Amino acid sequence: MTALHFPTPETSAAAEALRAEVRDFLAETLKDYPPHRRAESWFGFDADFSARLAARGWIAMTWPKRYGGHERSALERYVVLEELLAAGAPVAAHWIADRQSGPSLLKFGTEAQKAEILPKIAAGTCFFCIGMSEPDAGSDLAAVRMLARKVEGGFTVNGTKLWTSFGHNAHYMILFCRTDPASQRQEGTSQFLVDLKTPGISIKPIHDIAGKHHFNEVHFTDVFLPDAALIGTLGNGWQQVTSELALERSGPERFLSSFELLVQMVAWLQNHPSAQAEILTGRLVAHLAVLRRLSRSVATLLEQGENPNIQAAIVKDLGATLEQEMPEAIRHVLALEPMVESPDPAAAVLAHIILNAPGFSLRGGTREILRGIIARGLGLR
Repeated sequence: MTALHFPTPETSAAAEALRAEVRDFLAETLKDYPPHRRAESWFGFDADFSARLAARGWIAMTWPKRYGGHERSALERYVVLEELLAAGAPVAAHWIADRQSGPSLLKFGTEAQKAEILPKIAAGTCFFCIGMSEPDAGSDLAAVRMLARKVEGGFTVNGTKLWTSFGHNAHYMILFCRTDPASQRQEGTSQFLVDLKTPGISIKPIHDIAGKHHFNEVHFTDVFLPDAALIGTLGNGWQQVTSELALERSGPERFLSSFELLVQMVAWLQNHPSAQAEILTGRLVAHLAVLRRLSRSVATLLEQGENPNIQAAIVKDLGATLEQEMPEAIRHVLALEPMVESPDPAAAVLAHIILNAPGFSLRGGTREILRGIIARGLGLR
């Protein structure tokens, strides 16, 4: 059986000083944000807010300075993410580019790709979406059928990507697809840097159960991508995309998406003392503390250059489980009736979380896929 390593996270006085700075910034910047908007957090799209973060040096924090980065530690970046999510800041505009698309380009991109794109991401002016899932290939990415067929000077792409968060606001997509039509499963796949203004690309909205538009279908019809759009090595897409998924699955967003609901529960308890609610609060906080420890360990592994796919899958699975249990447990204990338009902030936040909770175990990989990854990594299947 494979040994599972969660190293002790690093600590830093500089990181804690940064935490205080970020908290002060957010307290002022978000002082007029109502609770229901804070509950949106990483679904909150605000390009101006992202630009303000970039001006403070809080995007592309760990990247080399020659690409617009700031060469700070992974721990410092983690501190900023924690504070943003705990405060309910609207991070959707820059989120994907900063979290995974930029780091993927840093690791696998050509010098031309890095020089052109990374400084724009660092400035908070270039947004990305994820081109992974398809109508018949969701969490099982090895089932992708979208094909980039080699032609003179590049590739012609046809197919559809699905559940593409904020594709309608993004400038670029990192596309994962097949480049060998005879390949099966993980073989013969590649990644491409796609300018979404390229002719032949159309984007159609998907509205979620709450009536919000952040998902999309992205259709490719005879889209030409030049050879220069290839990221990394032709046929190496599976190794590259799994490296990207470790970045996507392990962060604090995997257990802080519902944090505003816990904030509202604590506020409710100040006026409605309840032993049962206090016990539940303690249990939820204990779970969050464990997940935070595990997630910070993954950040340490990433900074050490490791590819902690198994550890990231564990964080994502446990985080989604907690966040889906939280709204029902709180609803039962507080006897709250969730209402989107309620003047009671706790009821409004509860309604938002209940409507979005089903997606917590879908985004970034379903529970079944993640547990398969964990089992294989541990040698159990």
